[in-house]
Amino acid sequence: MQERVRVGAAQVAPHFFDKRKTLEKTVRFIEEGGRLGLDLLVFPETYFAAYPYWRGAVSVRRSTELVVEMQRHAIRADGEEAQVIADAARRARVHCVVGCNELDDRPGSLTLYNTLLFVGRDGKVLGRHRKLMPTHSERVYWGMGDAADIRVFDLDIGTVGGLICYEHHMTLLRAAMAIKGEEIHCAVWPGWWKVDKHLGGKSPEPGARTCDIEPAIREYAIENQVFVVSSSWFLRPDDVPADLRDEMRYNLAVGGSCIVNPAGLFLAGPVFNEETIVWTEITAEERRLAKAYFDCLGHYARFDLLSLNIREEAWSPTGPRAPVPGTGEPRRDPDLRRVASRYGVKVEDLEAFLARGADRAD
Repeated sequence: MQERVRVGAAQVAPHFFDKRKTLEKTVRFIEEGGRLGLDLLVFPETYFAAYPYWRGAVSVRRSTELVVEMQRHAIRADGEEAQVIADAARRARVHCVVGCNELDDRPGSLTLYNTLLFVGRDGKVLGRHRKLMPTHSERVYWGMGDAADIRVFDLDIGTVGGLICYEHHMTLLRAAMAIKGEEIHCAVWPGWWKVDKHLGGKSPEPGARTCDIEPAIREYAIENQVFVVSSSWFLRPDDVPADLRDEMRYNLAVGGSCIVNPAGLFLAGPVFNEETIVWTEITAEERRLAKAYFDCLGHYARFDLLSLNIREEAWSPTGPRAPVPGTGEPRRDPDLRRVASRYGVKVEDLEAFLARGADRAD
């Protein structure tokens, strides 16, 4: 990790169901990040350009109509909007992580994914992370990510990764991110909420400590000895389209963006009820101090007792799958890898054999 890094969380109200205006606003905030001298700027979950705050409060028919509207204002990892963001990042010299509704790039599919798009300050789209498991009724709106989405990015500032909302409660996924070598973590959320009594126990008083985001990001930081840049939605009532105001029964988008160090201490925020960039400077020395006390991959690990299986290959319906934009070699069908390894043949030779009409066998 670079000795000193300036990181920021963009607590920004997007233009709901308007990707063009949201893109224009995104560029303005990236430019502001450049003026602040930021090295990394993180935008919230599904910032392009809608989170389904209406979920559970509308009919199936209306929900389907709103999925179509989400499709219209989704972006693609290799699309025009992503390239405009990349160009802005290059001009501002800021690495960016942007939450979005992403349209599938598989031919014939219009499935949406809850995605983090990673953009380098060299003007390149580096890749993506798709949410592995949409939470509860979110499964109506988004598909599931796969093994290719468990990844980190080696940037000039350090090794950067990101997870979306309740992925931070997935125990094995947190461990996988540590094993991948993450140093700076981007956490994104649709807002900040109060944990209510229907989940058990007494209803807490309103305030920062009533939301599970706080313990989640602080424990993530401590557990993996990483800095956490946490970016949450902010949405004023007037930012909600008029035809949705009666259907959006709750508004969680009150902010809460913050930055936490590897000891789980707040360096900036959480900030509520305003549109801003929450930012600070982080130092490699803070991580060294945390690692000296507790190193999850070194002196505090027991790999002889506990280990983790991490699948590396993505799922594919037909064998080889085209790579995610900005990545390297095409992904191979995992069964072909296994069979080829077992019989000591090349994957390419096995593919050619199968293409001639032979039955797959192992």
